[in-house]
Amino acid sequence: MTDITFTADQKARMVSKIKAYFEDELQKDIGGFEAEFLIDFFAGEIGPYFYNRGLQDARQVLTERMDEVGYLLQELEKPEG
Repeated sequence: MTDITFTADQKARMVSKIKAYFEDELQKDIGGFEAEFLIDFFAGEIGPYFYNRGLQDARQVLTERMDEVGYLLQELEKPEG
């Protein structure tokens, strides 16, 4: 699996959300540097669980769609003989 990267804008929005969470929920101020460390920690330690779940969900949707395509193709078959 390749590393997941984010644009500078995406990372800045994530940092902002983490800082706001700490302020609102924990009444604790953290800096942008600390918030980025948290992002990196969660991405490395917990990210694979979310990533794999996303793959499982995508696989399920793809399987359902392929089943639908199979049924549609079956309907197009011409009787033989």
